[in-house]
Amino acid sequence: MIDLDRFIIGFDKGLRTLFAPAQTLRAVPGDTLSDVPLEERQRLEVAALMRVNHSGEICAQALYQGQALTARDAGARKALEQAAQEETEHLAWTERRIEALGGRKSLLNPLWFAGSFAIGAATGLLGDRWNLGFLAETERQVVEHLDGHLQRLPVEDQKSRAILEQMKDDEGRHATSALQHGAAALPAPARFAMRLASRVMTRTAYWI
Repeated sequence: MIDLDRFIIGFDKGLRTLFAPAQTLRAVPGDTLSDVPLEERQRLEVAALMRVNHSGEICAQALYQGQALTARDAGARKALEQAAQEETEHLAWTERRIEALGGRKSLLNPLWFAGSFAIGAATGLLGDRWNLGFLAETERQVVEHLDGHLQRLPVEDQKSRAILEQMKDDEGRHATSALQHGAAALPAPARFAMRLASRVMTRTAYWI
């Protein structure tokens, strides 16, 4: 049964995720590096990539909040909440980089959040091993996605690169933590469905 207090707290976190500036306890990676001017084409491309990553963090926040809401085991819930906290920092980093590049956030972020929260809550109801397995697989796919974006960044844009590299390190650690807490390996059809959903989000958020 879902605890009402946790539900209210989760709802409040959701509103803050969507409508309040994200906060970070850690310094923004690359904050001390020089901001090298980019060609207009490069600036638009990097801003779009960072918009995709920001939307991905919106989805991650929603997923983990939904999963934590329905998680049964305190250890599993703690791992999910820890991941969500660091995803909040990723939100702040990508948000600030988008602003510095003169870009904008995805107009569909409320849709991404609602859908991801529902998926996360439903996954949590399947049991903690599957809940954590979903977390581990999500983070594994995010690491692959970040690798792709790192390859697409202009060489001179070290500020964006520093952000994505730290995000990649954090995501890999989240996956490891989930496995250590007993995550189950997801079946191939579930992994494929997750990859397909991610592809829809990333390609749409690139433009909208």
